[in-house]
Amino acid sequence: MLHAISVPNTCISYPRSWFFGQRNQGPRRLCLCASLPDNNGGFKVEYTPWLIVGLGNPGTKYQGTRHNVGFKMIDQISRSEGIALNTIQSKALIGIGAIGEVPILLAKPQAYMNFSGESVGPLVAYYQVPLRHILLVYDEMSLPNGVLRLQPKGGHGHHNGVKSVMGHLDGSREFPRLCIGIGNPPGAMDMKAYLLQKFSPVERNQIDDALEQGVEAVRTLVLSGFSQKITRFNLGQKYKHHKV
Repeated sequence: MLHAISVPNTCISYPRSWFFGQRNQGPRRLCLCASLPDNNGGFKVEYTPWLIVGLGNPGTKYQGTRHNVGFKMIDQISRSEGIALNTIQSKALIGIGAIGEVPILLAKPQAYMNFSGESVGPLVAYYQVPLRHILLVYDEMSLPNGVLRLQPKGGHGHHNGVKSVMGHLDGSREFPRLCIGIGNPPGAMDMKAYLLQKFSPVERNQIDDALEQGVEAVRTLVLSGFSQKITRFNLGQKYKHHKV
């Protein structure tokens, strides 16, 4: 069941397990945070939430297409971490949960790809998520099919969805992104037709493997930041289709 929400203005600390929303009167804001109890029963460690956004087009017509792999990654994280995507907010399908002790907000904008920023901008403002904790997940033609790349920042690379998000973040490019390779169109094939085409069985298997690897990479990023583990992950992805 989907729920549209209007959340009051309270800051909630979550000792290990946490819930979303609270019935209250008056125009209040929700602040997502998670805290670990210290030995004296108080709270001393607080975590900044992550907003993880997958880009795609809504509707069954676009399911399984190359341009929707960002949605597929959000679905994979949702299943792996047990986070239900069951709420509509800011024209996005969202789910709230945690990776380890770190609170995360998963989002799939339900405006079309070119208007993704209309969801991301308001979500970032509402939950006060810093740029360094916004992870944008999307398809990338400059990477071979099924190859992943995690970056701390970057441009839009002529990707209209990324361009829309940047436009709603005051033009900033200083946010992380997880790019999922879909390869280039063969021959003289039209780019739009290629993006809206479904994967071949071989390509689908490569993407399925990449989604599982992507979940592990996202866990590492959320828990450890851009550490040497991410550097090794990117290097392994770069050469994973190379035969020795």
